[in-house]
Amino acid sequence: MKKEGFWSKDWFFALVIVVVVLGISMTTNTFSALETKAYDWGVSATSKSPSDRVAVIAIDDQSIANLGRWPWSREIHANMIDKLAAAKVKVIGSTVFFFEPQKDAGLLYINKLLEVYGKNALAADEGAKPVPVNPLLAEFGPILQEAEQSLNTDRRLAESIKKAGNVVLPLNLGASVIQPNGKPDTPLPDYVKGSVVPGPAAGGVFAGDRPGYPIEQLGTVATSVGDLSLVTDPDGGVRRDITTVDFFGVQQLPSLALAIAAKSLNLAARDIKVVGGESVTLGNLRIVTDDAGMMFPYFYKDINNKAAMPIDSFYDVYSGKIPAAKYQDKIVLIGATAGGIGQQTVTPIGQLSAVETLAHSVSSILQQHFFRTPSWGIWVSLLALVIVAAYLIAVLPRLRAGPAALLTLGVFVLLFGTHFGLMMGPGIWVQLMLPLSLLLIGHALLTTKRFLMTERGKEQSDIAGAESNRMLGLAFQQQGQLDMAFDKFRKCPVDEQVLENIYSLALDFERRRQFNKAESAFMYINGHEPKFRDVAERMNRAKAMSETIILGGSAAARSAQATMMLSGTGEKPMLGRYTIERELGKGAMGVVYLGKDPKIGREVAIKTMALSSEFEGDELQEAKDRFFREAESAGKLDHPNIVRIFDAGDEHDLAYIAMEFLKGKDLVDNTKIPNLLAFDEMVDIFIKVGSALNHAHEQGVFHRDIKPANIMYDPESKIPKVADFGIARVTDSSKTKTGMVLGTPSYMSPEQLAGKKIDGRSDLFSLGVSFYQMACGRLPFTGESMTQLMFAIANERQADIREFNPALPEWVSDFIEQALAKDVEQRFQSGNEFANALKVYRQMG
Repeated sequence: MKKEGFWSKDWFFALVIVVVVLGISMTTNTFSALETKAYDWGVSATSKSPSDRVAVIAIDDQSIANLGRWPWSREIHANMIDKLAAAKVKVIGSTVFFFEPQKDAGLLYINKLLEVYGKNALAADEGAKPVPVNPLLAEFGPILQEAEQSLNTDRRLAESIKKAGNVVLPLNLGASVIQPNGKPDTPLPDYVKGSVVPGPAAGGVFAGDRPGYPIEQLGTVATSVGDLSLVTDPDGGVRRDITTVDFFGVQQLPSLALAIAAKSLNLAARDIKVVGGESVTLGNLRIVTDDAGMMFPYFYKDINNKAAMPIDSFYDVYSGKIPAAKYQDKIVLIGATAGGIGQQTVTPIGQLSAVETLAHSVSSILQQHFFRTPSWGIWVSLLALVIVAAYLIAVLPRLRAGPAALLTLGVFVLLFGTHFGLMMGPGIWVQLMLPLSLLLIGHALLTTKRFLMTERGKEQSDIAGAESNRMLGLAFQQQGQLDMAFDKFRKCPVDEQVLENIYSLALDFERRRQFNKAESAFMYINGHEPKFRDVAERMNRAKAMSETIILGGSAAARSAQATMMLSGTGEKPMLGRYTIERELGKGAMGVVYLGKDPKIGREVAIKTMALSSEFEGDELQEAKDRFFREAESAGKLDHPNIVRIFDAGDEHDLAYIAMEFLKGKDLVDNTKIPNLLAFDEMVDIFIKVGSALNHAHEQGVFHRDIKPANIMYDPESKIPKVADFGIARVTDSSKTKTGMVLGTPSYMSPEQLAGKKIDGRSDLFSLGVSFYQMACGRLPFTGESMTQLMFAIANERQADIREFNPALPEWVSDFIEQALAKDVEQRFQSGNEFANALKVYRQMG
């Protein structure tokens, strides 16, 4: 008997597993991501109470809606500081950057007038040369000075900060663990030097090349300043917070959280003691840090769906709805949480704004709530790794299945319990996920090798059992449970009848576009009878299809599918009761096919959406439910200028809508010169589309993605039809696309970009954008980036359309002005109003 080589032994297989896992850990972030996830679990598993001295005043959506668009006049900030100072707040900490002066346009002219007034008044007073003085000049002086006082908001804010005497302002040094090259362009401003922490620079977290400071007028009156920077982990999460920042090896500045905590204890920067890579001492408080001088703050979980620390709306406090006296003797942190202005960070307890993250850090310092990574932690991790590797190589191969499973479970519980026990007890984070992963992977692979792969092919069954499995397979196949049917057929002894059953099953897999499973079925047949029917040809075709994405997927998949259908050797695929005839085109949401209803012989256009490639689990079911709700709403629309919906369904991986098959094509080609339509023809299209939108809006159905690509037009019949009602809404998922908005950005309304609740007037804004583009060949709003485009739509006025097409009637400019009004109340209020305006304007010539 031939002796087995050592490479076939279990211990050698285990050694290979150890080497491979260690190689993956050193070359990828796979296990480090698991370590940070385990850290997040540990944080979430603990429960502590935050300091009752910390409160947050949030610049939220309600405040923006009531006090005006951001950024606000600094007079608003000054008024809030005055209120809080009068209420005897202990510390006021702001996360709002005041890096540039705020100058009202009118202030420049007021200063010029004051200069002229001052020269005339001086000449008149000196009497050196007689100057005719207007009697009104003396009255203008006080008025001009009063106007200058009102418009100089920086001075107003500086006076409030100085009067309060307890305001801590943020600066941004671009902190990171990467040491900058060379020396700074400019030294620290004098008013920042007062916040420098004594002692040599720690050298853990470094300032960037382009620091940002509050303007001198505000910085000189602030009680102190602190750095507000977020240091993220490789996965983008925030788990650590800086304590001090090394400014080019010359000085070190405190973080904003440390500066606020110091002020609340009546301490200054000179009272902060730093021991590099170990700790930071603040009075009697000791903050344990890692090698980079960063702390691991505690993140306090929500209680009954409410934030652990009180968070009040800026407007509620500003307006007096919430009395400022509530914050007496408290640390009040002011910062943005509104969408679009408040930076959101991912933390172990979910997404938090910068001011909320700051609140957790301040509370952690005051409460001494920290997690720490001791220097001996790396040795514990290495020891655990060595023990697990030794167990897999030397112990596990000697054990039987039962004892091996019990011992592996015991080691797993020990490591898992140690991790969470240290996290929940003394707050120590020791990284044990790599040895834990090695244990599970090694045990699973060794068990598979020893107890599963060696048992392959040993299954036996008698004639009665084989027939029973075959009948069960047929029953499962009839019920559409094809995987279970295949499993039963494979348990039968192979004969002509079983091969026929599996061949039929493989064809069912093909019809469902499960080509990888069809390939497996054909391979099974080929392995027993290579010349059975056309199994070799079908197996190769299924393999080619399985290497692409199923119908409706990638361009390669669509090409392969089209090749199979055109070749005449494959059966035409089905979607529901519809036979797929050919591909009509590709859209942003999926592929459109020409289908045929075999029951009544009607041709339909079938729009497909591969929801399973975008969503998983509960999100997939939620997307499907939304898909059918939108399809049902759109199906109720009955208007000559709206594409009719006949049916909707889903099959395996695809959701589809069967709709009216139209002649003609969309209007995209007609948005470019020289393909613009005749002006009267184009106006007639938009009159009819406006009427169609009016009908939909009256039914409570909003399109959300009006654009030329969604308007079908037949030049012969002169009939436009709006397509894809509600389709854009199907991809909306806050779980998977946080912060994203629906629609095509260039055509979206300002309120849609802001993520606000929209109505039909948003569709009319998009229709106005489309009108503008089709009338002159250009979009009204453009930008080199998404951010610039969104800003232009929300804030800038479009260029006069007649600059790009002087041949247009003069009334077009007035019409566009109303159609693209930023304020929804100034816009056309209905589709009929939009259409009727066009009719009236056209009659006027």
